[in-house]
Amino acid sequence: MTTFKAIRIDKADKGTTAALTQFDEAELMDGDVTVAVEWSTVNYKDGLAVTGKAPVVRRFPMIAGVDFAGTVIQSAHPYWQAGDEVICTGWGLGEIHLGAFAERARVKGDWLVKLPDGMSGRDAMAIGTAGLTAVLSVMALEKHGLTPKDGPMIVTGAAGGVGSLAISLLSKLGFHVIASTGRTSEADYLRGLGAAEIIDRNELSGPAKPLAKERWAGGVDSVGSTTLANVLSMTKYRGAIAACGLAGGMDLPSSVAPFILRGVCLLGIDSVMCPLPLRKIAWDRIAKVLDKAKLSEITKEIGLSEVIEMGPKILVGQVRGRLVVKIS
Repeated sequence: MTTFKAIRIDKADKGTTAALTQFDEAELMDGDVTVAVEWSTVNYKDGLAVTGKAPVVRRFPMIAGVDFAGTVIQSAHPYWQAGDEVICTGWGLGEIHLGAFAERARVKGDWLVKLPDGMSGRDAMAIGTAGLTAVLSVMALEKHGLTPKDGPMIVTGAAGGVGSLAISLLSKLGFHVIASTGRTSEADYLRGLGAAEIIDRNELSGPAKPLAKERWAGGVDSVGSTTLANVLSMTKYRGAIAACGLAGGMDLPSSVAPFILRGVCLLGIDSVMCPLPLRKIAWDRIAKVLDKAKLSEITKEIGLSEVIEMGPKILVGQVRGRLVVKIS
């Protein structure tokens, strides 16, 4: 194969352009492992990349896509050999390194994780960066010492990818989950994932008080900005919030009151540059804990040709759960 299908991002006079086209394999970037990409997924960051709504892409031309699962076809890395099934998420894919929305990818072997036993490549991409972020968030809350007996957990952006998977994980672990969403029509869907309560996101959208009534022991926030400020103000004494998203903005109009008067902790979650040992632990944890039936409920499959049209939809919250992309 000298060329392959890929979603290519190019610099334009005003912004960028995205198109499904043929890409020359000789133009792949340096790496010691070449993978036949079989599955990918559409994340919020991918929506930004294909629409050009934010400067996610930092070199051109770029192949979009930050996650993939596939099979090694060539390797100069000591750990990997042809035929190995692998997962790659983050590490600058689709930003500074040619990414996942393509039939081929060449990457560093140190970026790869073995596909867990009993998990398909499709399952892995139904999880993807969103699921990895969700499980890293849950692990951080557990490391803080929170257990179901400490009280409810709030999950914001509940109907999105991270939110859906966080609800599923937390409920499976026995937590009482409060789901915050702007899409009240998704109430049945969220309860099906394990949410015990549904609240309208408007309850968390007004100006935050320094301290408000204590409502939850912790939670996972994928929204940021005013929502995160309100969540922090309502967190119980010595609780913790795992912050992993900025769909609502990068600002944090809060005060130090929750931190110094209630001992609340804000736990920053990053999955892009997450160290490999922690990634392996997280993927093994996902494989053991995640309910495959619930994973199927939150997943929709699309083809590579449909990715570009889904970009604007994921940015405005019109995508429920996870989109998996069948590459070829």
